[in-house]
Amino acid sequence: MLAVASKPSASGSFPGRPLPLESGEFMHSHEFLRRYERMPQVKKAELIEGVVYMGSPVSIHHGKPDALIQAWLVTYASRHPETEVCANTTVILDAENTVQPDALLRRLPEHGGLTRVNDDGYLTGPPELVVEVAASSASIDLRDKRRAYCRNGVREYLVWLVAEARLEWFCLEDDEYCSQLPDADGLLHSRVFPGLRLPVAPLLAGDTAKVLEALMGHEPLDRPVPGTSVQGKD
Repeated sequence: MLAVASKPSASGSFPGRPLPLESGEFMHSHEFLRRYERMPQVKKAELIEGVVYMGSPVSIHHGKPDALIQAWLVTYASRHPETEVCANTTVILDAENTVQPDALLRRLPEHGGLTRVNDDGYLTGPPELVVEVAASSASIDLRDKRRAYCRNGVREYLVWLVAEARLEWFCLEDDEYCSQLPDADGLLHSRVFPGLRLPVAPLLAGDTAKVLEALMGHEPLDRPVPGTSVQGKD
């Protein structure tokens, strides 16, 4: 019997045997997702400005700040059922940017939000607020990701620069990101989500109680929680 070799596809992979993702590769979002879906052992990979970035092991220096950000956003969303928090969820922005931010807060489509869930369960379109905890990825988060988020209309972008003990909260103004400064009480305020405020000093100190107290004001933290959801990549 004559054996006939399979021909590689235009992307360079063989039918049924896609090549693994490699950091530094250039590709389209469709090809990126096709390969990523065949690599269940990989928990985080992103396509940023057409370049593949593979996640590294997560240290406690990232994990603890990440957990505090999630608590802050979940607490807000629990009182605002028109919003939804998604943790570490794949977002397709355009042909060259398929990202997996540490956290995002989106307004649900029925309440005027711009994101949608596609048939594969991924978000498409710009979330209203994206948060990145930059423990080892500051240059990417402040350069390439910032450019991609701005161009695609992410209205607010918060970066926690862990090593520098610094926050950057960018707001979209006339197609450009402008940094906002804390008010006289040391609070940063969202321009998109009413009442979403962040006390800078307690956050940088890792003081969860004070972060949530500033967020809730005088509202008791044991108030019954309306339905909300937190989604993440399996």
